[in-house]
Amino acid sequence: MAAASGQSGPASDASSPSGQHSAPGRPAPAQSAQPVSYASVSQLNGMLSQLEASSKSTQADLAKLRIERWKTDANSKKQMLANIDSIQRNLQGALPEIIAQLRGQPEDLPTTFKLYRNLDALYDVLGNVVDGTGVFGSKDDFQALSNDLSGFESTRKQLAQRIESLSSAKEAEIVRLRTDLRMAQAAIPAAPPKKIVVDDNETPKKPVVKKKKPAAKPATPSITTAPAGQTPPAQPPAKPQ
Repeated sequence: MAAASGQSGPASDASSPSGQHSAPGRPAPAQSAQPVSYASVSQLNGMLSQLEASSKSTQADLAKLRIERWKTDANSKKQMLANIDSIQRNLQGALPEIIAQLRGQPEDLPTTFKLYRNLDALYDVLGNVVDGTGVFGSKDDFQALSNDLSGFESTRKQLAQRIESLSSAKEAEIVRLRTDLRMAQAAIPAAPPKKIVVDDNETPKKPVVKKKKPAAKPATPSITTAPAGQTPPAQPPAKPQ
């Protein structure tokens, strides 16, 4: 087996494999209204129970390691301790959080895949620790951690199969819904087209002729008649042109 110094990865890989997870206290997403079969829930609970047992066993076995007694250089010991700390933080924080989310949404594909990615990162970092223990640690520690690694690998394979089954079921559901939609649209009767009837015998209407208003007559100047016995006022003489 290769030494841990040649295979160890960054300590942050296992603690946050997905790159992000919900803040503490944040409410879990609402559960899907789609009913979940009993067989699906039973399968998931079996996997999660196995995963929790592997997590508990791994934490106990990692705590028994005595890295300071390993006959290797200081840098290798430091890197191994960083990997162990990363695994412990993941098993105590990120992993239980994802498990709780998946129990609330048993067939949610994003959450299921999030757990798979977390297990994938855990498997890689724990594998480095197992390799280092096989080279520098005791046989008992190596055997115990190898069993833990096998437990994670078994759950990871089952989870991959579940993701494939859920994806196929979701795809079949989408196809069925599309088919139902097309059938429903085809069953709706189409509105009849509007008919325009043209009567060839209809008498054409005469155009309306607007009457012109008569031109206004010029106003007639009023003539004032003087009372009897009075002389009308003399008109002013016309001015010469």
